[in-house]
Amino acid sequence: MASPVTSSGPLTASQDTYDTALCVIPPKHLWPVVDNLRRVYDPAYKKWPPHINLVYPFVPVRDLRKASGSIISGLRRLGGPDQIDVQLDTASYFLTEKKTTFYIRDQELRPGWGLTDLRGIIFESLGMGSKGTPLQMTVGQAKVNSSLHEHTLQKARILPAVCWGLDKLYVLVRDKDKSRIDPSLSSQMKVWGEINLTSLTLSVMESPIGFYQNEAIGEIPDAISGPSLNRLPYTFSSTRNKWVLQQISPVTQETKLPPESLKVSNYNVQAECEYPPTRARYPLVLQNLIDGLAQADILILEEVTDDFLSYLCRDNRIRSNYPYVSNGPPDQADIGPLPNYDHIVHDGETFLPLILSAVHLTPDLTKASVEKKDRELKAVLKFLSTTYPRNPWILAGDFNITTSVYTIEKAVNRGEISADDRDTLVSLEKALSDAGLVDTWSSARVHDQLPGPIDFWHGSFKYITSPESDFQRDASKASGGEQDGTFDPTTNSLAADSVQRASNSRPQRYDRILVKGKDFFTVTDFNMFGQDKKTQQDGEFSFGSYHWGIRCSLKLSSSASVQPPNNENSVIPIEIKPAPPVLANTFGLTECLFKQFMFPFEDHTIGEAAFNLLKEVVLQGDDNSTRGLPPFVMLPTGSYGLGAWTSKSDINCLCIGPISSKTFFALAIQRLRKASQKGIKILRPVGAYPDTVLELGVGNIKMALQYCSAYSVAETWPAMLTAPPTDFMFKSSMSTLAELKPLRDLCFLRRTIPDLATFRIAYQLIKCWAKRRGIYAAKFGYLGGFQISILLSRVYKILLHEGGSVSAPTLLTTFFHHYSSFNWKEDTVFDPFFHKDLSYVRSRREPMVILGFHGPRPNTTEAASASTVDTISKEFKRAKVLLSQSNMTWCQFIEEEEYGIDFLSDYTTFVKITVRFWGVSMSKGNSFMNWLETRCPRLVRDLSKRVSHMKVRFWPARWVREYTTEEEDDEYEGYYLIGLDIKDSQGRDVTNTEFLAALDEVQVDLDKFEELIGNDEKHFDFKLFYMSAEITPWFELRTELQLDTRDWSQYTVEAEDEDIGDKEFWASMEAEEPDGPSKKKETSTSTTLPLRPAYKGKFRSAGDVLRRLRWDQAIDSSDYVVGYEDRFSGVMERSVDSWKSETTHEEFIPQHRIVYFKRKSDGATVWDRKERRDEIFGSGITSLERQA
Repeated sequence: MASPVTSSGPLTASQDTYDTALCVIPPKHLWPVVDNLRRVYDPAYKKWPPHINLVYPFVPVRDLRKASGSIISGLRRLGGPDQIDVQLDTASYFLTEKKTTFYIRDQELRPGWGLTDLRGIIFESLGMGSKGTPLQMTVGQAKVNSSLHEHTLQKARILPAVCWGLDKLYVLVRDKDKSRIDPSLSSQMKVWGEINLTSLTLSVMESPIGFYQNEAIGEIPDAISGPSLNRLPYTFSSTRNKWVLQQISPVTQETKLPPESLKVSNYNVQAECEYPPTRARYPLVLQNLIDGLAQADILILEEVTDDFLSYLCRDNRIRSNYPYVSNGPPDQADIGPLPNYDHIVHDGETFLPLILSAVHLTPDLTKASVEKKDRELKAVLKFLSTTYPRNPWILAGDFNITTSVYTIEKAVNRGEISADDRDTLVSLEKALSDAGLVDTWSSARVHDQLPGPIDFWHGSFKYITSPESDFQRDASKASGGEQDGTFDPTTNSLAADSVQRASNSRPQRYDRILVKGKDFFTVTDFNMFGQDKKTQQDGEFSFGSYHWGIRCSLKLSSSASVQPPNNENSVIPIEIKPAPPVLANTFGLTECLFKQFMFPFEDHTIGEAAFNLLKEVVLQGDDNSTRGLPPFVMLPTGSYGLGAWTSKSDINCLCIGPISSKTFFALAIQRLRKASQKGIKILRPVGAYPDTVLELGVGNIKMALQYCSAYSVAETWPAMLTAPPTDFMFKSSMSTLAELKPLRDLCFLRRTIPDLATFRIAYQLIKCWAKRRGIYAAKFGYLGGFQISILLSRVYKILLHEGGSVSAPTLLTTFFHHYSSFNWKEDTVFDPFFHKDLSYVRSRREPMVILGFHGPRPNTTEAASASTVDTISKEFKRAKVLLSQSNMTWCQFIEEEEYGIDFLSDYTTFVKITVRFWGVSMSKGNSFMNWLETRCPRLVRDLSKRVSHMKVRFWPARWVREYTTEEEDDEYEGYYLIGLDIKDSQGRDVTNTEFLAALDEVQVDLDKFEELIGNDEKHFDFKLFYMSAEITPWFELRTELQLDTRDWSQYTVEAEDEDIGDKEFWASMEAEEPDGPSKKKETSTSTTLPLRPAYKGKFRSAGDVLRRLRWDQAIDSSDYVVGYEDRFSGVMERSVDSWKSETTHEEFIPQHRIVYFKRKSDGATVWDRKERRDEIFGSGITSLERQA
C-alpha cells in the first residue's frame, strides 16, 4: 500500500545508476496500441512498460526519497504545471553503432507546458545540467541496415496518436530477483513510487509493483493471434464509412439456432518483404479469396502486411462476405498497424461455443527453429487445454512443420538438425494427436471426401504419371510426407524462388486445419485453392502466393460421430508400434529397397512410355464422336496405376468403349500386328470370352490388355470414377462389373490412401518380403498385390484417423505386429471407411476373408486354403519376432536367410514337379513353363483336399540345380516344389502306416496331373518337353537345389496367327476353349546341360549393372562403354550415357544383347556375360576370386 510522503530541501544528484529511472508512462488502456509493436520489435518489452525517460540513469535507490523530494520542491518553487497534455504523434528513429531505435514523440507545438519544460524544472531541481536524451517513447529496435528498417518505421508512422493528460511521474527500480520476475528476463523495471503533479506529493509502494504482474507469463502464446482474443472484432459501418469495433458482444444478441455446417478456409498470402510493396500480387490473392473454392464462414490468413490488409478491407466483396475482422485496416487513423505478419480471422454472422485459434509457428528447418516450434506448439496446446478444456476447438494456420521425409533426412545428414530434432518433429505430430485434434485433410482423405480423380484425371493417363502427381514427382526423392503439399516448389514458382537449397525444394504440408470435438464436428469435405496462375497488373503470369490455400467443410452436431457406428464392433483395434531407432530411418528403408531393385528411379518413365505406345497403337486417335459413339478410354490398373510399380512388374491396362469385345479385340490384334516393328509382341490370349486378356510384350515390359464393353460408362466418362455404387451406370451385367472392378478399386485406393509415397515404400517392402518368403502368389492362395494394398491401406488409414501421421518404418512395424496376432480364421479384414454398413456373411468354406471394395465377388482371397492361411500366419509371426530383435535392420530383415533355403528345411517330404525342354529357344521354353505353372494351382487345391489335416505349401518359384547356367542355351531343367506336412487331427505325427497311406493318396493326384499335362497336345510335345510329378524325400533336395534367378522377362515369343486367331477365330470366342489348333513343334537337337562355374548367388544382369553405373554417385558413368551384339555388324560399342532404355526410342536395343561393359580410362572389362565376370557388384566368378 502506498503512503504519501512530502519532502523538501535541495539535492545535488549524480546520474550514476541504471537501476532506477524517472519516467512518464501513459495510462494502461493506451498500452495495447504501442505494445502490439513492442512485443515484436522491442527487446525491452516486458522489461519496461511503454514509457518516456525523463531522467535515466537516475540516482541510487537509497537516494530516491531525497531526489523525489527535491523534484517536488522544485516544482513548487518554480510553479510547475499540475497537468501536461501529451500527444505522441510523430515517428522517427536514431542510429547507434549497432542498432536503429524507432520511437514516437511529441513535437510540442501546442501552447502551454510541454515535456521539455517539465524536464528542465526537474534537471534544475536535481542540480543537473540542461543536456539530456531526446524525449521519446521507444517502439522498436533493429540491427543497422536491417531489411526490417522501412517496415518498422512505417508501422511506427501509422500508429494512432497516443494522447493523455500527464498528472503523474513514475519512479522505477530494477528487480533482478528471478523468483519475482519472468524467468526468461534478466531484470524487470517496477514502480517504486509516484509523484502526483496535482498534489505535488510522493507515494512510495510498500514493495515495488510490476506493470505486467496481472498478465500470467505465457498466458497467450505468441504463436496465437493475440489481439483477437482480447477484444471484440471490427465490423464495417456503412453509415460512418469506416471500420469500427463491435460494441455489443455477438453472444448477447438475440439467440439464433446453431448452424448445421461450417466452412473454414486458411491461406498464407505471402508477405511482401520489399518496401514499398509491389502490390502486383494483391489482385491475384483477392481473386483466390473470392473464388468459390475459398468461400467460407471463417477465413484465416497468414503473413498479412499493413498494406495488404488495408487493400483487402477496401474491397466490398470482402466486407460483404466477412462482416467481422479481427484487425481493422491499418491505414485507418484510429486503428494502427499489425504487430507483424499477423493472422487475420474473418468471421461471418455465425456464433458458436467453439474456440478458434489461428497459429503461425516459426519457419525454417534448423535446430533453433525446431526447438522454438516445439515451445510454441506446447504453449498453444497448454493454453487451450487449460483455458478451454470443454469447448470444441478449431486450430488452423501455417504450422511450418516440415513433413517431407526426404527434406528431414537430408537435414540430418548435413548436420543442420540432429536425430533428436527429427524426433522432435515427430513429437509435434503426436502432441496434436494427444490433444485430441484431428487433421481435417487426413479425415477427409480416409473417408473419401477429397475431390476425386475427376478433378485431376480428366479422362486421361496424366493423373497417374504426370509430374504434378505427388508419388511420381521425382521418385528418387519421394519418401513420404509430400502428399497434397500446400507449399510445393516443384509446381509453384513463387515457392521455388523462396527456397535456398535444392534439398528443401520438396512439397511440404505446412498449412492445416485441425478440429477437436468428435461429438461436435464431422469433416464432410476438404479442398485446396489458389493453384491457378493469373495475370498480374504488370502483365506477368503468377500464382497468388507461395502457399496453396485450404478449406474444410464441417457438419456441426451435438451427436456427430466420425466413426460409422454399424461396423465399429467388427473393427479390430490397431495398436501403433513405433519403429525402434535402428529401423526408424526412412533412408535406410529405401536403401534396402534399392538393393532389392524394388524402389523405382527411372522405372515410371519407362512404364509410361510403354503404356503410351500401346495406347497410341490400339486406339490410333479413334474419334467415335464422328460416328455418334462415345470415345474409348484406356487406363492402367494394378500396381502401376497405384504407383507401386517397378520395371520387373507387369502393367495391366483396361480399355473401356462402346463396341463389343469381339470387335474390339479383332481391331486391336490387327493394329498390334502392324506395330511389331515398334517392339510390340502379342504373347497369348488368356481366358474365354468375354473375359479375354491379351498378354503383350512392349519392349522389355510385359503388359496385359483387357477390354470392357460399357456404353454408359464411356458415354459419361469420367463420371464413373466418383459415382456412387447405386448409379445407373452400374446396373450392368456381373461380367461388366467384374471388368470395371479393378479400376474402381484403384480409384478408391488412390483417393483414400493418406500418403502415396509412404504407402508405396511400405508396400514395396512388404511385397519384397512376401516374395522372398514364398507367399506372394494370389493364384496359389497366398497374398497378391491387391491383398497387400488392402491390408496395408487399412492399417494406414486407421492409424492416421486415430493418431495422426506415421512414417513408413512405423507403418511397417505396426503392420507386421498387427497381423501377427490377427485371427484369420474368425475375423474379417475390411476397410471400415468403405464398408460402413458391413453386411458380408462369411461362409465356413472361406479360411480367409480380405474384402475388396466394389462388387462382384468381394472376397479377394477365394483361392486361399487352410494350408496357405496357416503359412501366411506363421510368416507374419516370424516377421514380428525378427523386427523385435535389437539392432535388426531392414536389409537384415529381408535377407535374414538365403532366399527359400529354410523352405527346404521345414518339410521332410516334397512333391517335385520336374520340367525340362530341349531343342527349342529359351523363349519357347519359357512359354511352355508359364503354361504349366497356370495348371499347378489346381494340383495344389486337389492335394489340400485329398488328405485330411495335411498341410500343403507350394513355393511359387522355380528351382534349378546349383550348376545350371544362365547362358541362352536351348536346354533347361527346372523344378516346382510342394512341401507336405502330414499330421493327425491333433497336429501330432502320424504312424508310418498312415503316412504311407497318405502318400498313396497324394500319388493318385500326381498321376492325374501328369495325365492332364501329357494329354494337352496344343501345349505339350513329348519330343520337346518333359514333365514329371513325384514324391521326393528332403535329403534328395537340400544339397543340390537353388532358386532360379534368371531374368525370364527377356525371353518372350510372339504368338503365331493360328494361336491368337483371326476375325473368324474371335467371332467364335464363345466356345469354352478359344485356343486354335496346335502348331508344328520344333525338334530336339540337344540332350545335355553344360555346367557353369560353381559360384554361389545370382550373377547380376546387364540391366543391374547399367542402373548402378547411372545412379551410383561414386561412379563416373561417362568413363564406361557398353559392348552389344548388333544384328548385322557384330559386337559394337556405345557409351553408357548415350544408351537408350526407352522402348519407344528409335535407338532402343534390348538388354539381352549386351555382351560386356568396359572402363575407358584403363580398358578393363568390368562385366562380361560369357565369362560370368562382374567387377561392379562382385557377383559370378568374381565372387570366387574375391573370396580367394
